[in-house]
Amino acid sequence: MISAKSVRVISDDGSQLGVLPVQQAIELANGKGLDLVEVAPNADPPVCRVMDYGKYKYKTSKKVHETKKKGKAAQLKEIKVRPNTDEHDLETKIRNIRKFLVKKDRVKITLMFKGRELTYKESAIALLNRMAEEVKEDGAIEQAPKLEGRNMTILIVPK
Repeated sequence: MISAKSVRVISDDGSQLGVLPVQQAIELANGKGLDLVEVAPNADPPVCRVMDYGKYKYKTSKKVHETKKKGKAAQLKEIKVRPNTDEHDLETKIRNIRKFLVKKDRVKITLMFKGRELTYKESAIALLNRMAEEVKEDGAIEQAPKLEGRNMTILIVPK
């Protein structure tokens, strides 16, 4: 509720009606079948607008809904490989990475180690870098190869 004794009133067409007592501004809005909405409470005097508040809320919710509908959140796709993955299988996985990047999805390549394979970290880094190099026209490396426990990961984002 408006607490000031007088308020600056803006009509429903955008023109200023001047500074009016609160009761008169409410009667003016009710006379037009509209609402008196306080838009700038910290101003001196506070600013109120004559508007259809229900219609305003409906329009703003529609705008929010439209922007959500148009926007698409990029997904994170994960490709898992092993240090001894065969060449043909790597080519297939690289082809899938390209498809994901073209669809504007981020790709996380996870290289999983088993047993004593963990001692060959250099060859694993070289493998991940080679895979990233093969898709460099579609994506860029966001996170360099990083060892997390028994897994090494690299993150590629679309260009």
